[in-house]
Amino acid sequence: MKVMVVPVTPYQQNSTVVICETTNRCAIVDPGGDVTRLYKAVEESGATVDKVLLTHGHLDHCAAAPIVAEHFGVEIFGPHREDQFWIDQLPMQCQMAGFPQASSFKPNYLDEGNEVELGNLTFQVLHCPGHTPGHIVFFEPSNKLAWVGDVLFQGSIGRTDFPRSHHQSLIDSIKTKLWPLGDDVQFIPGHGPTSTFGQERQSNPFVADARYR
Repeated sequence: MKVMVVPVTPYQQNSTVVICETTNRCAIVDPGGDVTRLYKAVEESGATVDKVLLTHGHLDHCAAAPIVAEHFGVEIFGPHREDQFWIDQLPMQCQMAGFPQASSFKPNYLDEGNEVELGNLTFQVLHCPGHTPGHIVFFEPSNKLAWVGDVLFQGSIGRTDFPRSHHQSLIDSIKTKLWPLGDDVQFIPGHGPTSTFGQERQSNPFVADARYR
């Protein structure tokens, strides 16, 4: 597996192009904007786009998803159906934030326990509400890599001051869904540098193990 991180939008959201090197198929995760940068990354990779994956419905993660999907002739998978209300607000949210105008859309919803295939790779789907009610995480166990969107960051956690956000649900998602995957799992957050679950269990001021002893 090869992963290319492509920061997009004024929020520097970590969109990624993830490639199955055996089959040369790739997925674009959370294409929030700057589609020319994403297209260039795909072109440089030489891979064939297979699908678009979304962790949640906030504009910096999904506003460009229908444009990218149409460009490559592929489908959009994720997030959970509980985030459709965010996707429905994309035109208004983009106007308010000064983003390029975007259309709402209906993806293929994903639920806890679903799996998404990409060539020879299998992504497990975990429903991790809190930041948004329909937030999901993609986990590829053979490479011990997770795409956590805005659930968890290096040294921080996702905001919970949005409509239908819930702080305790976010903490529960991290502790009951992410930590059991293993301390050696590396994760790509929606913003900022990568980290491991083990590192965050030791030092993250919001969810470190010591905080709950």
